[in-house]
This record gives sequence, structure tokens and C-alpha cells, in this order.
Amino acid sequence: MDGCARHGSQRAVRRGGATPVPLAPRENGTIVIASIRRFGLPAAVAAGWEIVARAAGMFYFPPPSVILARMYEMWFSGPPSRGFLTPEAASDLLPSLARLGTGWGMAAVVGIALGVVIGSLRVVSALLEPALHFARSMPPSALFPMFMLLFGIGTPLQVALIVFGVIWPILINTMEGVRSIDPGYLDTAAVLRLGLGHRLFRIVLPAALPKILAGLRLSISLALIMMVVSEMAGSTDGMGYRLREAEGSIDVAAMWSVITLLGVLGIVLNAAFVALERRHLAWRTHA
Repeated sequence: MDGCARHGSQRAVRRGGATPVPLAPRENGTIVIASIRRFGLPAAVAAGWEIVARAAGMFYFPPPSVILARMYEMWFSGPPSRGFLTPEAASDLLPSLARLGTGWGMAAVVGIALGVVIGSLRVVSALLEPALHFARSMPPSALFPMFMLLFGIGTPLQVALIVFGVIWPILINTMEGVRSIDPGYLDTAAVLRLGLGHRLFRIVLPAALPKILAGLRLSISLALIMMVVSEMAGSTDGMGYRLREAEGSIDVAAMWSVITLLGVLGIVLNAAFVALERRHLAWRTHA
């Protein structure tokens, strides 16, 4: 019995020390099962799609191998000196990413600022919240003609549409996060006579951070959608423009290439934001 205890303690010490310890068979099996669950279904769907598309010769659903080859030809067959990117990649990807980042960043700044003010002040909330809910119910596509008159055709129009389309989850979640703060925290701040800056950055924003991050994460997907929609209607470059051009020339493989790349971009952005959430909310997990 004592030998077993000593053996267990030595094993625990080795695990906690600097020397790496190989994973146990059960842990390896868990990783394999998790990987199969995560990637097995997409791989099976892709394989089935490939087989059926080649056997049936479906024009509107080309095999995944054809789509990947078209993606490589369009964007990633450039010289090594340019990171294997083609001129089309520069005209398609870079403008879209710039508009996406600018629109989402502006929506984040404005949405968080307004959300903190409206969530903190009941008078402001009573005045503005009905108008905000009315504006939130308007589909951005219905406002496209008005935005075109205001901003013209070009990047300002696309950025404005992205901002209007994605600001609402950020704003609403920030408002709810601020309103859900424990009143005891604010009472303590008042007793300690903390200034406005200390209250905002030491109490309000940290306490509302989970809801703010949830709104930001949701808005990323909306920003990607609004980016494509705005570029399809009022742009001469970008992913949305490339999708419209492929549709006009009935280049089905190019259409699926754009759709696939947009899906990959959405997955990458979501994964990056999930990692950011875990990093900044780790203190709540361990609390």
C-alpha cells in the first residue's frame, strides 16, 4: 500500500516538473475521438460530394478538388517573393479585409461607448432606447439607396453599411452587461470616491466584459456578411465583387471558390476570437 502511494506521488511530481510526461493511452484515445468528432463529418461530406459530383457530372456543384484547384489558380499560385499570392488575391482579399476590419472596429468603438452610456444612465436609456430598437429593426439592404446617396459608391458606402449592420449586437450586449453589474460594486466605488475613469476601467468594463465579448463575437459573422453584400452592389474590387463577376460569367467553380474562402475566413476569425475570449475571461473560470 505504501509502495503504491509512493509510486503515485512520484508520478504526480514528475507530471508537475519540467520533464515532459507522455500522455496516457486513455488521454491519447480521448484526443483521437475528439478529432474524429470535429473533422470526421466535414471530411465525410467532402468525400461524398466528390464522389457524387464526379459520378453525376453536376454543373452547379463541382467536385471539391475542382474548387480547390480553382482557388489555387485564382489566389495562391503567385511567386514566392509575393507569398504565393496572385495579383487577383491583392485585389480581392486585401480590400475586403480592410473594409471588414475598419467597419467592425468602428462599430465596436461606437457600440461599446454608447452601450456603456445608455446602460449606466436611466434618463439616456429612456430617451434613446426606443429609437435604437426602431433603427435596429431596419434591414441594412433596405437602407442601401439612402446610404448610396449619402456616401456614394465606394469604400465609404461599404464601411457605413458594415457599421450599421453589425453595431447592434455590440450595443445591446454592452447595455445588458452594464445593467447586470452587481450594485454592491458601484456602491463600494461611491464609498471609496473613485473617479469616473477608475469606475469605468476597474469596475464597469471588467464586469460587463463577458457580454461585450459575446456581442463582438456575434458581430464578426455579421460583418463578414455585410462586407460581401455591400461589395456585390457597390464595388469594383473585393470578394463580393469577385462573386458577382463569377456569377455574371457563369464561372461556377470560381463562385464556389469565393464561397469556400469566405467560409474559411469566417472559421478563422471565429477561432481567433474564441481564443481571445478564453484568454481574457480565464480569471472568471478560475474564480
